[in-house]
Amino acid sequence: MNDAINEQVRPGRVTLQQIAGELGVSTATVSLALRSSPLVAEATRDKVQALARKLGYVYNRSAASLRTARTHMVAVGVNDVVNPYFGEILAAIEETLAGSGHTVLLGTYSDDPVKQDRVLATLKEYRPDGMILCPANGSTGEALSSIAAAGIPIVQITREIEGVGLDVVASDDVAATRIALDHLYDLGHRRIAIVGGTDEMSTGRNRRLAYRAWMSAKGLPIDPAAMVVGLGTRDTGFRAIQQLLDLNEAPTACICMNDLIAFGVMMGLRQRGREAGRDFSVVGADDVSEAALWAPGLTTVSNHQTEMGRRACERVLVRTVNPALPATRIIIPPTLVVRGSTTSAA
Repeated sequence: MNDAINEQVRPGRVTLQQIAGELGVSTATVSLALRSSPLVAEATRDKVQALARKLGYVYNRSAASLRTARTHMVAVGVNDVVNPYFGEILAAIEETLAGSGHTVLLGTYSDDPVKQDRVLATLKEYRPDGMILCPANGSTGEALSSIAAAGIPIVQITREIEGVGLDVVASDDVAATRIALDHLYDLGHRRIAIVGGTDEMSTGRNRRLAYRAWMSAKGLPIDPAAMVVGLGTRDTGFRAIQQLLDLNEAPTACICMNDLIAFGVMMGLRQRGREAGRDFSVVGADDVSEAALWAPGLTTVSNHQTEMGRRACERVLVRTVNPALPATRIIIPPTLVVRGSTTSAA
């Protein structure tokens, strides 16, 4: 390679033109090679990328954005990255987007609609090519509609705000509730509680309605005290099981809005000298990786969050090239995963 050129480019910022000049190729070829485009022969790609590394070339994303009107970023808004459910969704999104050359721009808002709107406004300023969002508990469609009106495609994931005309990728909440309840019913349980969720979020509202409908269809009494409201935390489950066990007609089993709540229920049972899968049956929802590690393992309903993340990515990328497509709802069927936290009713 030309030593004179090496001496010239090392002190300052390396450009595409300098790499192209040293290798005797066009700047367009260098640009494509640095993005691993299949339009460039593999041997040429390797030479370009090796020289770029050697010279310390840094991709100028801002300049590329000005040329293409694309930022190659997809904003992702979730409620809580501490919850492994959202962590698994995020991992699937990152892996899928990596193949398209997009970077994830992450925002979290702790299930607070006011904080959500503030975070979304900030994400909007970066002009991402698209957004994948899980609406906060109690949020309205105003902030989402504002983003969509700015020409940024939005896909709602796992939860939805109805009536805003945006794509949705989610699990079937009604089916998930019925699957869990059918499992407990087949084990002989008749006094079954539901723990977690609120009517201000689509998942909570759908599952609580499905619970009422299922209980009525089975001819079982609906005790409002057995429908415990709460966000998806271990603390919700821990406190709920104390209340349930103190009822005059205490339930023998419960279904939970998510696995974190179910873990809290199991810890609360243990504090009272009882054990899930022996003295009380617990069914979670999500099937996060931790569910299989508990002793006993948690029986839960898998919402296939990895597939959910992948499908949401595919949809938002389609929207970036065809924004006029009509909104669609992609609903992924849930499946029951039976482990040791459920047992026959006494």
